[in-house]
Amino acid sequence: MDDILKYTACTVSSHYNRCFDRLGEEEKKYLDKHSVTIKYKKGEIICKQGSFVSQVMYVAKGLAKVFLDNGNNSLVLKIIPEGNLLGLASVSQEYNTYQYSAMAYVDSEINQIDINVFRELLNANSEFAREVIDILSANSIQIYGRFFCLTHKQAFGRLADILLCLSERIFKKKEFELPLSRKDLAELSGMSSETVIRILKKFNEEGLISINGKTFTIHDFDRLQQISDKG
Repeated sequence: MDDILKYTACTVSSHYNRCFDRLGEEEKKYLDKHSVTIKYKKGEIICKQGSFVSQVMYVAKGLAKVFLDNGNNSLVLKIIPEGNLLGLASVSQEYNTYQYSAMAYVDSEINQIDINVFRELLNANSEFAREVIDILSANSIQIYGRFFCLTHKQAFGRLADILLCLSERIFKKKEFELPLSRKDLAELSGMSSETVIRILKKFNEEGLISINGKTFTIHDFDRLQQISDKG
């Protein structure tokens, strides 16, 4: 039961992306030769669910969200901060279309790597391949925990999870400027915007956080963690 209590609605894997460190100098040059950096404005679509896959993408700068969309509703799977990969689910040649969409939450720079070159390196370098498998495994575990929480935790626990995730895994500090709207927070936590606003006000009144415009400050990690654990 203790392991279940550790599940969170966090959208970011804690696994460190080390795969490119496993490449030799010539392999890195080969990768760079077949990569291009594209700048995306806030709100621009980086890749669209159902479109043909031609690249694996590395978030060099910025913040992106990965989501599923059926035309009427969308479900946020995770947030991708800089230093992480997009499109790994399509490295298998059995899947030639993106299984999700991705959008820039803020102005971002994305390195687009030719997927065939990426596949070549996977086949040629076992250490590189092992790291990519580790990333895929960590992503799966993170998403399983997120869905468990969205299904079983109450609203206060879910929002506490998201705030802790933003502070500890994305911005890595207690005080941070949040580029996300209340609607974005609602999507991440699986709630309505009205519920998010009400809970943020409650957390502020109880001294757990403070909000000044877009600046959030976490004052009591322990109490937020307790709320998260109790769900």
